[in-house]
Amino acid sequence: MTTSGDIYNFIDSFAPFQSAMDFDNPGLLVGDRNTPVQTVLFALDITPAVVEEAKNRRAQLIVSHHPVIFNPLRQLKNGSAPYLLAQYGIDAICAHTNLDMAEGGVNTALASQLQLKNVHTLKEYRPGFSEALMGELDHPLSPAAFAAQVKQQLHCSGLRYTNGLRPIRIVGLCSGGGTDLLYDAVAAGCEGFVTGESKHNLLLDAEQLQLTLVDAGHYETEVVVLEPLIQRISIHFPALNCVISQTMHSPAVCIS
Repeated sequence: MTTSGDIYNFIDSFAPFQSAMDFDNPGLLVGDRNTPVQTVLFALDITPAVVEEAKNRRAQLIVSHHPVIFNPLRQLKNGSAPYLLAQYGIDAICAHTNLDMAEGGVNTALASQLQLKNVHTLKEYRPGFSEALMGELDHPLSPAAFAAQVKQQLHCSGLRYTNGLRPIRIVGLCSGGGTDLLYDAVAAGCEGFVTGESKHNLLLDAEQLQLTLVDAGHYETEVVVLEPLIQRISIHFPALNCVISQTMHSPAVCIS
C-alpha cells in the first residue's frame, strides 16, 4: 500500500523540500507519513471547496502547489481548509517554491506551454535551482502578437502587457509573482518576459527598458504544472488513482 510518506519522498527526490525559498512552508502539512493512500486529488490551492471535493471523491491525500498553512495558525476556524482536512482525516502535501524551481517543475512546465526552444536558466536561486528560465520563440513576434499568443497558450480570459516597441524572440519567464526579475531578463537579452503578477512601478520600468512584460495571471502561469506532475506520480505509483480538482479556479474574474 502506498502511503503519504512514499509520495512525499518521491516528490522530494526531484523537487527537494529543503530547496524551497526561506520564506516558504512546503511539506506534509496535514496528516501522517503512514497514512495509506489510494486516491490523490491534485489542486493548485487547498480551499474548503477543494477539501469537500476530496472528501466526496474519497481521497486520502491532496497534493497542492500553494501551502494550505503558510503563516503560523493563531486559531483554527470551523470550516477553514485546515480544519476540514483534520475533520475529514485527509492529508495534505504542498510543494511550493521547491516545485517552482525543480527540473520538470512549474517554470519548466510554463516554458513548455509557451513552446519555447533552447530553454535554460535565466537566474539561479541557489546552485542547481532556477528561479527563472529563458528560451526562444520559433520566430519573432510583435509585442501585441506575443501577448495574444501567451493568452491563447495559457488559456487566459485576459492579461496585461507592456509594449516593448521591438520584436520579441528571446523570452524570460518566472511563474507566479516574478516581476522583480525583469531586470535580470533585460540584462540577459530578453525582449519579452512572462510572469503572473505585476506592480505599477515595475510595469513602468519594463516599459522604459523596452521589455514586453506579460502579466498572464498567477493561477494561469502555475496551474500548467499539475498535469505533468500527475503523470509523473502516476508512472511511479501505477496503482494510485490520481485526479485533478474540478473545483479549483482562479479567484480573478476578467471581463471584456
